[in-house]
Amino acid sequence: MRRICATLFMSLAFGAVSCLPAMADDERKQIVLGGTVGMKPKYEGSDEFDVIGFPIIIPKFSSGNDDSTFSMIRRRITFRSLDDIRFTAFEYEGLQVGPLAGWNFGRDQDDARRLRGLGDVDGGVTVGGFVGYGFGPYLVDAAYIHQASGDDTGYQLRFAAGVEHDFSPRFRTVMRIGTTFASDSYMDSYFGVSQTQAANSLAAGIGLPVFDASSGIKDVYGQIDANIDLSERWLLRTGVRYGRLLGDAADSPVIETEDQFSGSIGLGYRFYLNR
Repeated sequence: MRRICATLFMSLAFGAVSCLPAMADDERKQIVLGGTVGMKPKYEGSDEFDVIGFPIIIPKFSSGNDDSTFSMIRRRITFRSLDDIRFTAFEYEGLQVGPLAGWNFGRDQDDARRLRGLGDVDGGVTVGGFVGYGFGPYLVDAAYIHQASGDDTGYQLRFAAGVEHDFSPRFRTVMRIGTTFASDSYMDSYFGVSQTQAANSLAAGIGLPVFDASSGIKDVYGQIDANIDLSERWLLRTGVRYGRLLGDAADSPVIETEDQFSGSIGLGYRFYLNR
């Protein structure tokens, strides 16, 4: 079930990013078909990865510069992560405000040996909101994210600063750095070990100590995404992210490594429908 949900949301995410207007926009109706492979840690702190492949279908019915409903909605969707897909509801002179939604995949005690006896942390739908300010190619923003279904794992506050750079009309990059503040509930859910969990862990032959994870700065990260039009027909979309767990998240006996890598690469082919 987690793999099915991951495939669905990663497909949505890639579609949202790829639906942004291309540098060399075209008035013709078109559809992009292709595939993407994504990689992410099995859980926060894991040194192993889940690799997921999925198909891509991206329709484009009009120019990215027109005022059609489809184009307006498309331009307002921004993908940050699987639990943070944003919709700009209000925009004025660089100010951006809107809701966000996504999916948090939780954690299974079968994801790693050291998690045995700790029980699962059920994932679910995430909701929240964001505010950002753009000036030229730069953007700073803050977001509030809370899991609305599954286990109550508290909230996160994410802060980021980024810059867009066009190396050419066919090669666009977005570079971003950021940090995350996590609540007590979130830290307890993913990095804490209660007395009961410690006893269960000992019974499972692992023996993790009791650990109280308090609220605070959970991580810092850097990310770069690239959209490359290889030709009029072929499109390449790729991204890589490096994060570093900090504070109680880094000290937790649950984690295997503080270094967290993720990334994706996708290739699409553009078909023109009215040619």
